Amino acid sequence: MKRVGKNDPQAMLPVVMRVSAVTLAGNILLMVMKLLAGLLGHSGAMLSDAVHTASDVFSTLIVMVGVRLSQKAADAEHPYGHERMECAAAILLAGILVLTGLGLGWNGLNTLIAGDFESLETPGALALGAAIVSILAKEGMYRYTRRHALRVNSTALMADAWHHRSDALSSIGALIGVGGSMLGLPFMDAAASVVISLCILKAAWDIGRDALDKMVDRACDQQTEAQMRACALAQPGVLDIDLLHTRMFGSRVYVEMEIRADGSMPLRQAHAIAEAVHLALETEFPQVKHVMVHVNPTEEDT
Repeated sequence: MKRVGKNDPQAMLPVVMRVSAVTLAGNILLMVMKLLAGLLGHSGAMLSDAVHTASDVFSTLIVMVGVRLSQKAADAEHPYGHERMECAAAILLAGILVLTGLGLGWNGLNTLIAGDFESLETPGALALGAAIVSILAKEGMYRYTRRHALRVNSTALMADAWHHRSDALSSIGALIGVGGSMLGLPFMDAAASVVISLCILKAAWDIGRDALDKMVDRACDQQTEAQMRACALAQPGVLDIDLLHTRMFGSRVYVEMEIRADGSMPLRQAHAIAEAVHLALETEFPQVKHVMVHVNPTEEDT
């Protein structure tokens, strides 16, 4: 699939908005279906799953706002742009997931501790069917959103994709809980709510950790930096790489590189080599927003 390059940032916005609109509509339908299935089918696990899907609706709205803000052009107060707004949206999304997970887990634990399972109504086939539909729909949303998140290199959209996957996992928990209760194990429905909460908290941790890493200027992984070195060394006139620093800025990357070249060459030729390295890195790595290349002369010429 063709990636949206860094030199065309506005192309990212319609992709994110289109994907988000599709999943938003799907989540609203799923939320209503789960809510009705939980109420009519007497399933606490399905009601918990409906709350999780409701958080998906809010998270998608957060993604849409965050990505739109991140695409604002640089200005006097923000000369490096607004890309970190995506990370802020992802962190907010993680916070919503934490609150959702803790709330559902607390309700499930209270039911288990009370131990009054005999008074609970056995979930019906409606709740079971809703869980199956939810698993298939949410896994489809995850794959659809993840594919486009990779295409446009969007942190917030990827976070939303994993939110869909956590909802698919929670629906599996709901399916097990409903099925267990129908088989004569009434505690399974409440236990499923606790398992669902753990899935939600795990997703929140992964999303929040990744966003925070990008907020504090974490370097690229070693494999990416090795590929950048190889790319620079492949350019004519580059004799060695003296230094390479990378830092994540939201979903984009800043690169600082010192290359070594023949010190006897004219300044214009050395500048042309630096420009070639600059262009090669931006072309080969779409996530790179800015490259600073410094040319050092060979040691015998210093």
